[in-house]
Amino acid sequence: MNIQVAGENALIIYFAEQASPYVAQQVKQAQVLIQRELKQLLVDFIPSYASLLVVYNIDKTDHHNVRALIRKCLMQLTDDIATVGKIVELPVFYGEDVGIDLKALAQQAKLSVKDVIDIHQSVEYRVYAIGFAPGFAYLGDVDSRIATPRLSTPRKKVPQGAVAIADKQTAIYPSESPGGWNIIGKSPTKMFDRNATETMPVAVGDIVKFNAITKAEFLALGGVL
Repeated sequence: MNIQVAGENALIIYFAEQASPYVAQQVKQAQVLIQRELKQLLVDFIPSYASLLVVYNIDKTDHHNVRALIRKCLMQLTDDIATVGKIVELPVFYGEDVGIDLKALAQQAKLSVKDVIDIHQSVEYRVYAIGFAPGFAYLGDVDSRIATPRLSTPRKKVPQGAVAIADKQTAIYPSESPGGWNIIGKSPTKMFDRNATETMPVAVGDIVKFNAITKAEFLALGGVL
């Protein structure tokens, strides 16, 4: 692990060169330990795929002290891949009327539509990062049998709640926006609500499980076709 200065009141920890479920677990575990250790010295932290940015109160400490505290926390990390974050179950309606790329993806993968759905919801996904838009959680890793590149031409409008795949990642669009991911379903769950106590249902390091629901269940949960 490598700790570098990232500004007059920030340090960034690099855990690895690329993301993996193990690295995501290490980032989450470090975040919990650092938050506990720095307490009132901490201003903010920003976790990402394989790094953690720590912003501290420059009026109360300096980077030498914070670096020492961070190293103390990193020495407490374990290699246990057990869940540090919470497990979040998200419902998905995989109907072809909302999963507009579902059939094409199945054909490309030489699988049935049912196989694609079963494979997609059989995996436990780590939240690697949140970005692009508030509540847009990058989840990995998608089973290689259904991993597929982004669309060559992005759509101008992807609906809120669209569940999609791009390469080895999957995500739910938190709001209507342009996008080039392959849409295979739709979730009624709000991925970002600025008026809620917790604005997002997931955080970096959490585990996400998708559960298939019927169209009737989707509509009953507030979903919009």
